[in-house]
Amino acid sequence: MSDVVRPYGDTTGDGMVQVSFTLPLPAGRRGEGAALQLAGKMGIEPAMVVHARPIGDGHTFFVVYGRVGHLVEPGKVVVAERDFPLLSAKDVNAAIRGRLRRKLVVVGACIGSDAHTVGIDAILNVKGVAGEKGLEYYREMRVVNLGAQVAVADLVAAAAGERADAVLVSQVVTQRDAHLHNTRAMSAAFREAFPPARRPLLVAGGPRFDERMAAELGVDRIFGRGTTPREVASYLAHAAGGAQ
Repeated sequence: MSDVVRPYGDTTGDGMVQVSFTLPLPAGRRGEGAALQLAGKMGIEPAMVVHARPIGDGHTFFVVYGRVGHLVEPGKVVVAERDFPLLSAKDVNAAIRGRLRRKLVVVGACIGSDAHTVGIDAILNVKGVAGEKGLEYYREMRVVNLGAQVAVADLVAAAAGERADAVLVSQVVTQRDAHLHNTRAMSAAFREAFPPARRPLLVAGGPRFDERMAAELGVDRIFGRGTTPREVASYLAHAAGGAQ
């Protein structure tokens, strides 16, 4: 792998990028000029506005295309590596049976005002996503899907009542960092309600999470965009077992 790489647009290594953003300005020449000014301050030079569309009273959505001089150093990229084996359904079931000698209990929900259940349903429901069946398919798991807009207190109570081994929380609403605030509130509530030895695994997921922030948010694991049910099942089989 090369020590450095450049963005690719029209030809290899030309440094061309495309970015989009919204400005609280009406569509027109002044708005486009402001978009180009912003692009210049972002290091995109020269830049051109390739798309501008009004999206409400006094707001315009822009797409800007241009060249940047910045280089990417792949060797210095830090990511959250998967530190557990990716298992088949058969091996997941065998691992749970061997480790717990009972079914692993999973409670899932969208918390706060989040009503977007597509993500949690894709992971939990048997129909799954992308050709993979959800956690309900695994015979050594018992899944309780609480659905949308679940209060943190109700999630804690449900986890205690079900004797959950793991709690999965999906957060899609991210305005004003709601996903971060809700996750911190959830993790704090579980730590207050459960002694460390009996606290279920806390897992958060959603397209805007940074998977490296698990410790900062007080959860055991974060799954980001593109996560499959098999990945979550493999993680639970690897990590669950603290709650009894």
